[in-house]
Amino acid sequence: MRLGLVSTAVLATCLATSAFAADLPSRQAPPPAPVYVPLFTWAGLYVGLNAGVGWADSGEIGVNGPTAASSGILSGVGGGDGRFVGGAQIGYNWQSGAIVYGLETDIQYVDAGGSVAWGRYSWWDGRGGGDGAYFGTVRARIGYAFDRTLVYVTGGLAYGGLNTNPLTGNTTSNAGWTVGGGVEYAFTNNWTAKIEGLYVDTGEGRRARSFDNAAGGVLPAGTYTAVSNGGGGAGLLRVGVNYKF
Repeated sequence: MRLGLVSTAVLATCLATSAFAADLPSRQAPPPAPVYVPLFTWAGLYVGLNAGVGWADSGEIGVNGPTAASSGILSGVGGGDGRFVGGAQIGYNWQSGAIVYGLETDIQYVDAGGSVAWGRYSWWDGRGGGDGAYFGTVRARIGYAFDRTLVYVTGGLAYGGLNTNPLTGNTTSNAGWTVGGGVEYAFTNNWTAKIEGLYVDTGEGRRARSFDNAAGGVLPAGTYTAVSNGGGGAGLLRVGVNYKF
C-alpha cells in the first residue's frame, strides 16, 4: 500500500511539473512577420521631359502676281517631315481599380519651317527656332492599367503656333485641339517611360501675305499676294520620361 501511495505521489508531481512547464514562455524564435508588398499605383503628381518628331500638314497657296504669267498655284506648304519637337510636361493621376484618369499639360518647342514651289521657281520662308515656334496642350487622360503598364487615350486644348505655313509668320496666339494616345511603363515606383502619338491643330486656318520680289529674281519683279488654305496641324510621335512623386 505504501508503494502505491509513493507511486501516486510521484505521478502527481510529474503531472504538475509538466503543466507548469507548459505555462512557461516558449524558447523558440517567433515566426517572422508577413511582408506585404504594396501594389503599384499610378495615382499622384508627376513631372517629366519629352522629345520626338513631327509631320506638318500640307496645303496649297494661291498667288496673285504683277502679271498674268506670274499668277498661279504654289504647292507643298508645310514644315516637312521629321521636324524636331521637344518639351516638358506636368500632370496628376487618379486611380480606381485598373482605371487611371487625370490631367496633363505640356509646353513644346517646334523646329518648324515652310517652303513652297511653283514650277521651276521656288520660295523659301524658313522659320522655327529663330522665331520661337511653339505649342502647348491641356489634356485629359484616361486609360487602363495592367499593373505597371498603362494604355491610355488623351485629348483637349492646344494653343500656340506651329508656324508650318509660310504665310503665318510669327503667329503664336492660336487655339485649337489635340487628340492622341500612348503607352506608359513604370520601371520603378517613381520613374516611368512613355511613347505617345498626338495630332495637334492650332487652327491657324486661311492666311494672306504680301511680299515684294526685287528685279533680277527668279520671279518677275513686283508685289505678290499669297493666300493659303491652312497649315495649322501636325502629327507628333514622341517619347518621354516622368518622375512620379
